[in-house]
Amino acid sequence: MIKKLLIANRGEIAVRIIRAAKELGIKTVAVYSEADKDCLHTILADEKICIGPASATESYLSIPNIISACEVTKSDAVHPGYGFLAENAYFAEICETCGITFVGPSKDSIEKMGDKILAKTIAKKAGVPVLPGIEENITNPEDPAVVKEVKKIGFPVIVKAALGGGGKGMRIVTSEEGLKIALLTAMEESKKAFGSDKVYIEKYIEEPKHVEIQILADKKGNVVYFPERDCSIQRRHQKLIEESPCIKIDERLRRRLGRAAVKLVEEIGYYSAGTVEFIMDKNGEFYFIEMNTRIQVEHPVTELVTGIKHKSGLDLVKEQILIASGEKLKFTSDDISILGHAIECRINAEDPDKDFLPSPGKIENVIFSGGNGVRIDTHIYNGYTIPPFYDSLIAKLVVIANNRPNAISKMLRALDEFKITGIKTTIPFHKKVLQTQAFCEGNVTTNFLQRYIYEQQ
Repeated sequence: MIKKLLIANRGEIAVRIIRAAKELGIKTVAVYSEADKDCLHTILADEKICIGPASATESYLSIPNIISACEVTKSDAVHPGYGFLAENAYFAEICETCGITFVGPSKDSIEKMGDKILAKTIAKKAGVPVLPGIEENITNPEDPAVVKEVKKIGFPVIVKAALGGGGKGMRIVTSEEGLKIALLTAMEESKKAFGSDKVYIEKYIEEPKHVEIQILADKKGNVVYFPERDCSIQRRHQKLIEESPCIKIDERLRRRLGRAAVKLVEEIGYYSAGTVEFIMDKNGEFYFIEMNTRIQVEHPVTELVTGIKHKSGLDLVKEQILIASGEKLKFTSDDISILGHAIECRINAEDPDKDFLPSPGKIENVIFSGGNGVRIDTHIYNGYTIPPFYDSLIAKLVVIANNRPNAISKMLRALDEFKITGIKTTIPFHKKVLQTQAFCEGNVTTNFLQRYIYEQQ
């Protein structure tokens, strides 16, 4: 078993990992930048160590600084959380070289799934449905062959950064006239964001649902899939609200999605936690889009809704740590049941009335929601100052009820209770979404905000 775990992250996910590790009897080390000296994860960990100034490139993204922190604190393992170095294959390799257990998949798996063009090729080989498209790297935006192939696929199409994520390097193209500029813009944006202008093209499904399958796989070759998450409420390709299960998916389709995810991870010999993401059209046909080789922001939705042999208590972070320690999974996909309906709202320090402008600053007062079936993952507290240097996520509010209508009612009650003064947050925005008739009826697709929120303003 791992003896001392260094958490190479910050904020709510660092707090989440510290709690899981402590329950397993593992000592924890928090790393922090100079801007994060008062962050909750530094208070809860057994030890803490500063790894640099406020800039993420000089602290949370600095591999030498984090490896040095491991050596100074004698940590024998690292958990990268999500973001920052979580899907950095080189970091995973360096950890292995230094004899430090990386709580995540192998360098090889990260590389294969990190390149979305290669990931689609692997998915096709594994028999997983993929969207039609041009899967080779496009180097010349004016290549007549590209135009010809796109016409075969049929408009609309979407240009995507091969090494991208978070909506960067993505452009929807509805006509031949817009193709060249979309490619040039996506390539330039991808180069700035990811250090590579490698892009590809695939068919764009209009009004799709974004569904994903959480998996766990151990080093013995055992793979488990969990009930799907519906992550269709998005703004600029960033998820805002997630729920499980998806009300448009029956048990037969759920099994098909789960088996497709298992095929993919078995194809690459994957281990650890991971998420296989799909686009699903109105006919229930689904297509692989990418795999995230890390714990997801929205993993609490799955934890709340999943029963193991009809009992609650799933902890995906603990399972990650146990898998990294070489332990075998103690349950199978057949042991899993759905306990009700769970919804998560991501609470960001942003002003929805000013185009979601970040709202860092001091929290004057906070009152957290409570009650049966309500969970909050956060790193904020009274008097805490949110720094302007990092992601604006400050809390994840998650609820579970016996069915979707009751889960919506519970979430609205919990949002009402969650009081934060001193900064602006997205709480009012979430209330607005959850009270729309379309959301309550389950008419949720990736263009939901454009159709039902922004058009009404």
